Amino acid sequence: MVLLRSIVTVGGFTMLSRILGFVRDILVAAYLGAGPIADAFFVAFKMPNFFRRLFAEGAFNAAFVPLFAAKLTDDGKAPAAQFAAAVLSVMVVFLLVFVTGLQIAMPWLMYVFAPGFIEDPKKFSLAIELTRITFPYLLFISLVSLLGGVLNSLGRFAAAAATPVILNIVLIGAMLLATPHLPSAGHSLAWGVAVAGVAQFLWLVYACRQEGISLRLPRPKLSPPVKRLLRLMVPGAIGAGVVQINLLVDIVIASLLPTGAISFLYYADRINQLPLGVVGVAIGTALLPLLSRQLRSGQDDEANNSMNRGIEIALLFTIPGTAALLVIAHPIVSVLFERGAFDAATSLATAQALMAYAIGLPAYVLVKVLAPGFFARQDTATPVKIAIFCVTINVVLNLILIQFLAHVGIALATAISAWINAFLLAFFLHRRGQFRTDARLRQRISRILMAAIGMAAVLWGTLSSLESVYAGGQTGRVAVLVVLVLGGMAVYFALALLFRAAALSDIKSLLARKKADDTASSA
Repeated sequence: MVLLRSIVTVGGFTMLSRILGFVRDILVAAYLGAGPIADAFFVAFKMPNFFRRLFAEGAFNAAFVPLFAAKLTDDGKAPAAQFAAAVLSVMVVFLLVFVTGLQIAMPWLMYVFAPGFIEDPKKFSLAIELTRITFPYLLFISLVSLLGGVLNSLGRFAAAAATPVILNIVLIGAMLLATPHLPSAGHSLAWGVAVAGVAQFLWLVYACRQEGISLRLPRPKLSPPVKRLLRLMVPGAIGAGVVQINLLVDIVIASLLPTGAISFLYYADRINQLPLGVVGVAIGTALLPLLSRQLRSGQDDEANNSMNRGIEIALLFTIPGTAALLVIAHPIVSVLFERGAFDAATSLATAQALMAYAIGLPAYVLVKVLAPGFFARQDTATPVKIAIFCVTINVVLNLILIQFLAHVGIALATAISAWINAFLLAFFLHRRGQFRTDARLRQRISRILMAAIGMAAVLWGTLSSLESVYAGGQTGRVAVLVVLVLGGMAVYFALALLFRAAALSDIKSLLARKKADDTASSA
């Protein structure tokens, strides 16, 4: 139950982060709505995150974690720390030059990231200004990825999982405290992003020192281990670049639609990110170092079992998530965001995008579960080829679907391409004999589907019967949503146990192991 316990640790902190993220987004919706300042800030927030996912989270983690875990297993903590420090020094130099160069080139970059803003000179200038404020975040959050990879390889998931909590706390504080003193709430959010990056970095430096790893900066040098890391990163960076170009295409196309399209997609994606972050990120984060250790030790059967259990846990939570979001998307959006500058029309447009995103929710998470099967074997090339194909599919679908569905077509294209991505990853792992489904997984998938369908039927019937209460104002809407969410969860897990899609023995084993760990740590 090591995998499940690690997933619970990461998922618990991610859940806390998502709750704070909803508080943040409620404030953002109230302060900014879906107008030009909101569109400008969301572009400014996405740009450093675009490059972070390009170099740090995707390509870097996929290459660094298996190498660091192998160094840790073969040579011990001190040589592994020396390797991490050597990588850190090279990263710092590269990022300083890169961030400085892009700050200078920002006006030209904006023509690429948001060409639709050109027709509105004020929005275009504001987007450049806010992005220049947020961009130093890239430097610190990239270093956070390295430190998080070190901690995850040591089996210490809590500190790295808590870093998004810091981001949300800082952004909430910036909105409430700095907005009265700055030109707009967009400016306070942009400064909050920059400050949060520094705070997250300092937090993980402290966490690493608590684990006995102090990463001093040696003179930057392309040593053989660092060169090997870079060679492994190249296909990963190409793959991550393809995926990020995919997201960039979404932004570019959305910027060409009427004002508000970028914001509709942002708010919808934020809600969709709750199950994706809590389940997908948690499983992917916990699974990669575990698979790396198991494969390094020749435990192929144990690695296959870990993959099966990861998929099982992913589907147990995401299939009902999809069913629920398809039924109650509008009540969720309305209760969370419909106030201040966020009106009823914005709620409806956002809910429609959320339903489209939700169709791909299990696929988004399956990609995060299946990809470690390649990365743990230091194969970063195959996912790249799959990603390139899926991006092509996404772009074609974007151009077709926006003709009929506007911004909803962008979300639906993303969902369809995610399913194709997940299917191809599973196909190639299976064909190579690196993954096979076991009987338990096959049985539980059908049972999970039955439980989710039963829950969706109950949600639809409950919403229909409480329609008059829901129409009675904000208090009634909040009450109905609470009934739907809590009731839906209760019904689903009752049906999951009834159909044996989940077992109480798994939970009891987890709790027993946690209790044993707590006892040992206090001894």
